[in-house]
Amino acid sequence: MTDASADAALPEIGDDPSLLLVDDDEVFLRRLARAMEKRGFDVATAQSVAQGKRLAVDGMPAYAVVDLRLEDGNGLDVVEALRARRPDSRIVVLTGYGAIATAVAAVKIGATDYLSKPADADDVVRALLSSGEALPEPPDNPMSADRVRWEHIQRVYEQCDRNVSETARRLSMHRRTLQRILAKRGPR
Repeated sequence: MTDASADAALPEIGDDPSLLLVDDDEVFLRRLARAMEKRGFDVATAQSVAQGKRLAVDGMPAYAVVDLRLEDGNGLDVVEALRARRPDSRIVVLTGYGAIATAVAAVKIGATDYLSKPADADDVVRALLSSGEALPEPPDNPMSADRVRWEHIQRVYEQCDRNVSETARRLSMHRRTLQRILAKRGPR
């Protein structure tokens, strides 16, 4: 599929193309901002909850993509601030630690959709502009079973405050086995 045909398949942006991107990963934030500008959005970026809330209240963007875990707090605080000021905004929560509980919490406070990282710009645009009437297309390259397992282990490890022994206990896994898994790079 060529770039032109891929762009043609994306939904149209409404009258207000304002988009707020909130993520503490500076490289990812810059890359996503450039990609979204190429797709017609007027992008503002923030790297913290405080900065994101300020831009949400002052700019009241029509669209927002907010990382769930930020260095200074929870991205859901930005979602709440934006939803309070502009109830019609379309908000996608993006995270590297996808879990059903956080997806439910995000949707309950007003997020339109919830995507796990890595998500490309086209996935984000589709989530922002979807009508919600039909199920989204399945991904072209879904995560492998090994990657899903690795992501789950990483999430539990983070929830246990990076305590290897506690993580191993909760996963019913030998501590040394877990240490070997954590020392390796994640599968694709």
